[in-house]
Amino acid sequence: MQRPLRSQGPLSDVVVLDLSRALAGPHGAQMLGDLGAHVIKVEHPSGDESRGWGPPFVGPDHDISTYYLAANRNKQSITVDMKSDEGRDLVERLVRQSDVLVENFRTGVLDRLGFPVERLHELNPRLIILSITGFGHDGPEGGRPGYDQIAQGEAGLMSLTGPSPDEPYRVGASIADLLAGVHGAYGVVAALYDRERTGRGTVVRTSLLASVVGVHSYHGTAWTVGETVPRASGNHHASIAPYGAFHCADGMIQLAVANDGQWRKTAQLLDIDPDIPKYATNRDRFAHREELIADMEKALAAHTRAHWLATLGELGVPAGAIRSIDEVYAWDQVHSQGLVVTVDHPVLGPIELPGPPLRFDGDALREHTPPPALGQDGDAVLSWLRERER
Repeated sequence: MQRPLRSQGPLSDVVVLDLSRALAGPHGAQMLGDLGAHVIKVEHPSGDESRGWGPPFVGPDHDISTYYLAANRNKQSITVDMKSDEGRDLVERLVRQSDVLVENFRTGVLDRLGFPVERLHELNPRLIILSITGFGHDGPEGGRPGYDQIAQGEAGLMSLTGPSPDEPYRVGASIADLLAGVHGAYGVVAALYDRERTGRGTVVRTSLLASVVGVHSYHGTAWTVGETVPRASGNHHASIAPYGAFHCADGMIQLAVANDGQWRKTAQLLDIDPDIPKYATNRDRFAHREELIADMEKALAAHTRAHWLATLGELGVPAGAIRSIDEVYAWDQVHSQGLVVTVDHPVLGPIELPGPPLRFDGDALREHTPPPALGQDGDAVLSWLRERER
């Protein structure tokens, strides 16, 4: 089936050859597709393994993975056995016509398939290669296989997450994979810009390890500068108080009191003296955080979540509900920001997908294409390739 190529977006003249699978690479390639790039997803004849990840599975035969649907919109799919001569020849032809190649094989696998960096740049000197690994392409542990939860633990994130230092938790989303995709797409855009000056492609490298360490932020400097090891502190901020989840009459709300002005409004609302020494400054409040939480929750117990959210909103104090995923996708604000897109899937019909996080001023309403069935665009891609080679 011929699928129309998207011409909208700042990357509409960029061709991306997506050799990746699972989540990190496909998510990065999908971000490039959201920006208008023509993304050709190359899959082994058995398919990207995420096609088999579930539940849930949907469709008449319950064989379509919603996991796969999350990371592969705005792409075309062809099947290629890269271990065969015919498959390698087709990949070579595609490399010559591409601007970007995305891969997340284990270190050395692409070399063994006959496509080391040197060979890729011999085929196409302008090619930008995005390489995503688990722990980096070199170093003493560069060859380790990497999956999200392993990286979350190794990169320290789990030690920061959970109710206490004795109960490390993984982040609910596959955040190491997703951040690696985000960082990879960011690197590709920078490399495309640099290519305009140099005329040559380059290699952009990131990893699951780098994606998590790269967002340690103040947790990192707490140790590297402050020589304090951050620990999990449940649903409360590691440096600011009061900032976290609080119980009220019928559940929990979240409060983020980030400065003394907001604190004075909150304290007066809850009938707490904002100027008593133990609560006067953030440093004081943090030192007495457990006592502060108890005092606040005693006052918050008098009314419902709806009451407090409305009242705090009127005061301009940042506060919010804790929504379930279904509530998020029913929220008008989410829809108003383009964070839900509808695509017409060839089997499922119209379906809603999480939308792209970027918007551009003056950008017209964009049409997105559904995640492709395995190999459905083989003829269309070959036709496009022959046209490009003329």
